[in-house]
Amino acid sequence: MNTARRKILGAATALATALLTAGTLLSTATPASADVYPCRMSDSTIPCTTVTGIDPGSWLQVRTGPGYGYGPIAEAYSRLYNGNQVGITCWTTGDGAVDNPNYRYWMRVEVGNSYSGYVNDWYLNTGNSAVWKQQIRQCP
Repeated sequence: MNTARRKILGAATALATALLTAGTLLSTATPASADVYPCRMSDSTIPCTTVTGIDPGSWLQVRTGPGYGYGPIAEAYSRLYNGNQVGITCWTTGDGAVDNPNYRYWMRVEVGNSYSGYVNDWYLNTGNSAVWKQQIRQCP
């Protein structure tokens, strides 16, 4: 086999491997609707998600209401970190997120031992609001 043909076959093999790998990665990626998933919290199955976008060394404060003027819930349950799972009971609007003042959705979350409070949805991995609004009710 000549050198030019070997280079072409080598490049084609590398390209096919890259496309196969990319296709596998794309097919295993979860859709936006999978950002909210069912889980067990306080003896019930409810929608859940994870905390994301919190700066290293920082935490997400769980508050008694949908705004930064509300105090934290019980101290042992008031701090959430990236990757923590929370149950979502409902959504409402309130103050804009610190990192995006125009994003005003807040979730009432369960954090364990029947403790619940509010966090800005900007810091949760819920996906697109058009999708999660179909799965999560609006707070009364």
